[in-house]
Amino acid sequence: MPRTAPAKTPESEKITINLGFVDLGQIELLVQEGFYSNRSDFIRTAIRNQIERHAETVRQIVVRKSVDLGLRHITRDELATAQAAGQMLEIRALGLVVIAPDITPELARATISGLSILGTLQAPDAVKAALADRIT
Repeated sequence: MPRTAPAKTPESEKITINLGFVDLGQIELLVQEGFYSNRSDFIRTAIRNQIERHAETVRQIVVRKSVDLGLRHITRDELATAQAAGQMLEIRALGLVVIAPDITPELARATISGLSILGTLQAPDAVKAALADRIT
């Protein structure tokens, strides 16, 4: 029987931004002159520079708010364990939160009291709907 490769979590998410004509023209000039390979390269570099500039502030906030940083996987076993212990989870994350596809809306609602995500949530649509009033 052939093995199925696990689903790969995307490493990035597409966003759309609006720029003024002058800003866009300056970016195009820098790309034409070879400073950046394309617009996206310029924008990613600018964002990374700003994140680095504020790295210490972000670190302090993450510690103060007890936020998971990076990738947070929520598994069926984790929620089943919480349910058996009569616990509700308050999940705070900066990055990507992935709720496993085998988690039912009922289990999610019975065990997740809140989801505060600065980033992206990947979860089955039914689970997102079940938790809609708990996601901030």
